[in-house]
Amino acid sequence: MSKIEEARDILKQFGLPPAQQNEISCLTLLALCGLSEVDHWKRAAKPSRTIHAILEFMRDTFGKDYAENTRESVRRQVIHQFEQARVVDRNPDNPHLATNSPLTHYGLTNEALSVVRSYQSSAWESELRAFLSEQGSLLEKYQQRRRMNEIPVRTSSGKEIRLSPGSHNELQAQIIEEFIPRFAPDATLLYLGDTADKLLHVEEEKLAQLGVSLTEHDKLPDIVLYDEERNWLFLVEAVTSHGPVSPKRVEQLDATLKTCVATRIYVSAFPDFAQFKKHANDIAWETEVWLAEIPDHMIHFDGEKFLRAIESSG
Repeated sequence: MSKIEEARDILKQFGLPPAQQNEISCLTLLALCGLSEVDHWKRAAKPSRTIHAILEFMRDTFGKDYAENTRESVRRQVIHQFEQARVVDRNPDNPHLATNSPLTHYGLTNEALSVVRSYQSSAWESELRAFLSEQGSLLEKYQQRRRMNEIPVRTSSGKEIRLSPGSHNELQAQIIEEFIPRFAPDATLLYLGDTADKLLHVEEEKLAQLGVSLTEHDKLPDIVLYDEERNWLFLVEAVTSHGPVSPKRVEQLDATLKTCVATRIYVSAFPDFAQFKKHANDIAWETEVWLAEIPDHMIHFDGEKFLRAIESSG
């Protein structure tokens, strides 16, 4: 058999479904083993590779030149299932990397490597049997390790939400824990996106009552809050890598929320003043700015309603 066919046999024996036994899945396994057509399986290694590096390996070693836009398909339709089957670890060299980091990489688990190295040897059956019998507990251990790196936050209702690692989600946690008690203490969290799960927390029924279309969830800002007493809908963008509430973003959100019955309050949230200064020129007038490093204050862009005389204490 060719190396691709042998890889297909291994994936089948690992219990991967037919959709993950196709050519690109087989080549992904070979890339994560660092094996060429002439290498024996006992020479398998566990190099950590990004999706881009995996595609480069396929092209340079096997002459399979997949388009660069195949990366998302490999991540969602191959790597994700490999993780679930405990064939690979995500970010084994740096588990604190953000989910959407361009440095995200994958490597064989030690257990899978041991089995792969035994392929076509007398130890194969026993190694495979031991791996399959431990697969459930291995997945549980893996999930526990990843859970340790998640960012726990608790809403005003007492519900705990766990965000995936990364600076963006760290800022989102600060918004929930620092911004809401100060400036929206009576507001309800209606929507919270995550870099790993855009629909991490959604109050679908309440959003629908307010006239917010659920089919437009991908256009909503990072955090949506609703203050029922004031009928205010807070639309908060957590700004780390992507931009703030710009005039274009306001226009887009106004179109998305055209049937919304609540008054909209747009907020750009930044981790610190340095990050705010990078984006200051892009922030729309008549919106708000909040900095996590000085959580007790807000910056109002225009906003005549906030203009008032400050009496001297002298």
